[in-house]
Amino acid sequence: MAEAMNTEHVLSTLKKPLDKMTVKELKDLAIAKVPQIVGASGMHKEDLLAAIKEHLGIAAEKGGASPYAKQLKAMKTKIMELKAKKNEIPKTKGGERKKLRYQIHELKKKTRRIAVV
Repeated sequence: MAEAMNTEHVLSTLKKPLDKMTVKELKDLAIAKVPQIVGASGMHKEDLLAAIKEHLGIAAEKGGASPYAKQLKAMKTKIMELKAKKNEIPKTKGGERKKLRYQIHELKKKTRRIAVV
């Protein structure tokens, strides 16, 4: 019974739905209000969201994952590769670094647009 009250208390203190929270907000929530979750500071958003919902007793919704999850993951992998490549280029070659920075910027904009859908 205390767990149900804890769930209601946690959910009543939230300013926005769990699905709309950022990773940082979810980590802070998990650390402060759901201490049963071990390793919350190192989890990805999807894993953290699932763990919080499981501990709060919220049923997982079918079809809750984004239909663009694979695309987002591929774009983020590409961003990480471009960042590593940019860091390997000496700072004296500003033009090449600038091109990579532009590509990274464009990919980040695309991921934000897709994530909204």
